[in-house]
Amino acid sequence: MLPPITRYRSGLEERVARQLQELGVEFEYETLKIRYTKPAEETYYTPDFILPNNIIVETKGQFPTADRKKHKIIKKQFGDKYDIRFVFSNPNQRIGKKSKTTYAAWCERFGFQYAREKIPHEWIKENNAKKTN
Repeated sequence: MLPPITRYRSGLEERVARQLQELGVEFEYETLKIRYTKPAEETYYTPDFILPNNIIVETKGQFPTADRKKHKIIKKQFGDKYDIRFVFSNPNQRIGKKSKTTYAAWCERFGFQYAREKIPHEWIKENNAKKTN
């Protein structure tokens, strides 16, 4: 008989636990946590547009989780070097079906400028000291 409070993540885990119990083997289930660091993965990002003033403009119809994660990482690593901004088809679109967060709110939260459908003339005229090389 399995302990009533133990919930296993799969039927296989439950069957193995039952086997150990039937054999009289004492065991622990998910009592140890081992901290580890995932190896770094070097990858590349190719911006959509680079303006003459070195502002990078990324255009997005959809803004999936992987892209949001990528841009947070790039900003953390290179925020002082690159000025990346977004032009969305609809900045009021929610980032997920169950989320109340919009693309616009995400940008505001993480410090990205954004616009709807067109690059604002202010961005084009803006003098930007950041270099892309």
